[in-house]
Amino acid sequence: MYSAIAANKRNTIIIIGLFVALLGGLAYAWGVASGNGSSVIPILIFVGLYTVFQYYAASSIAIAMSGAIQITKADNPRLWNTVENLAIREGMPMPKVYIIPDEAPNAFATGRDPKHAVVAATSGLLDIMDDQELEGVMAHEMGHVKNYDIRVSTLVFGLISAIGILADFALRMAFWANHGGNRNSNNNQLGLILLLVGLVGSIVAFLIGPLVSAAISRQREYLADATGVESTRYPDGLARALHKLGTYGKPMRRASSSMAHMYISDPSKPGMVERMFSTHPPIPKRIARIMQMGDKL
Repeated sequence: MYSAIAANKRNTIIIIGLFVALLGGLAYAWGVASGNGSSVIPILIFVGLYTVFQYYAASSIAIAMSGAIQITKADNPRLWNTVENLAIREGMPMPKVYIIPDEAPNAFATGRDPKHAVVAATSGLLDIMDDQELEGVMAHEMGHVKNYDIRVSTLVFGLISAIGILADFALRMAFWANHGGNRNSNNNQLGLILLLVGLVGSIVAFLIGPLVSAAISRQREYLADATGVESTRYPDGLARALHKLGTYGKPMRRASSSMAHMYISDPSKPGMVERMFSTHPPIPKRIARIMQMGDKL
């Protein structure tokens, strides 16, 4: 189990490192196109500021997009006590607890750190899970909080979005350089370089970026499964819960592709496996890994 956690952390660092290298290459190309290498600095500053904004706003955006409603212990003692017991067991602050009024069984966690964490479960999840299965699901979500997964996913999302904006700027500047009033060979050359930068940026933002984000998300799901098993010491609960999610899952009413990586099960295409852009590993593989971890407890 501990080797699985270490491997997932290592793979995530490698993936993010490769993605940041792509960002640095794009910024360098922009500097070459502008004829001023120092322009790389404001580009990287912009990307950093945009990512910081996403980092602090992610929780509020996720809650609003999901339609989640914050609860107290009196509203749903079963869910509240489950989360509270897990927080005490792990020595973590009690997160804010939300319920999403949706018949599709699912759950997610968000928050930039354990002190600002949020966990949410759908009404459908509460209806079909027994107490051990619910504990397994919420232990998985608390695992995301404990492992600071939201920092990783928010960082990647911010970088992808920023590169998309930069690519759009480059394409607009290329159009202006090629169609402006003062057209000459230098402008045509600059326009061509900016066009290439814009096209590469678009490929990174809309193809490579989502692939990287999905790969990171799959790694973090495996890690949260391992952390949940470590917390409960009862792998059967999470394994049975995942089996139910795969069997009874249905698309959520307010499913959003930008939030898909946050949920324990894909909110828009539950049960579909081995897809290039999927943010979740196949449920059978997750169950197999959980049971292997359980054998070593």
